Amino acid sequence: MLEILVLYYSHRGSVRALAQQIARGIESQPGCGARLRTVPRVASVCTTIEPPVPIAGAPFVEASDLEECAGLALGSPTRFGAMAAPMKYFWDGTITQWANGTLAGKPACVFTSSGSMHGGQETTLVSMMLPLLHHGMLLVGIPFTESALSATQRGGTPYGASHVAGTDGDPLLSDDERALAFAQGRRLADIARRLHQG
Repeated sequence: MLEILVLYYSHRGSVRALAQQIARGIESQPGCGARLRTVPRVASVCTTIEPPVPIAGAPFVEASDLEECAGLALGSPTRFGAMAAPMKYFWDGTITQWANGTLAGKPACVFTSSGSMHGGQETTLVSMMLPLLHHGMLLVGIPFTESALSATQRGGTPYGASHVAGTDGDPLLSDDERALAFAQGRRLADIARRLHQG
């Protein structure tokens, strides 16, 4: 069984909804499973710490998750056109994995959610690609052969799956957003499987 790591940070549930749909796409591929993980929040007060296990949702990511995965789907909400601080903080601490080539040659994709259509989704997706490129990962986008990419009136980009949550932070995905997230997970798993088979 090839395990694909679906690593995300979600503040209001939209990125988690995308992660779950990507996981469904991964698991639609024979011999592939999804491992959902998250990162802890970052506080401006140094004495604030997260519990060792999240109260709800996916467990916190560990170094072993990076070592054991056959591929990675990385998600974060948009924060001024870039990934959220908790996700950036996590990647800033992966120097050991970078030095060891832990992720080199593995396929990866990215996904995001923003409050508006012009909330910086594509720059956020690119910001998440940068550490993955430094780790030597192979980036996988969404091709225009996915008809929902041309039809969507909300989220969805060739750079990766996305969701427009609106100012109220609605985590409910549109049909096209759901289809594109599923397709992205399916494609990531298919490529991971092909690479593994050599």
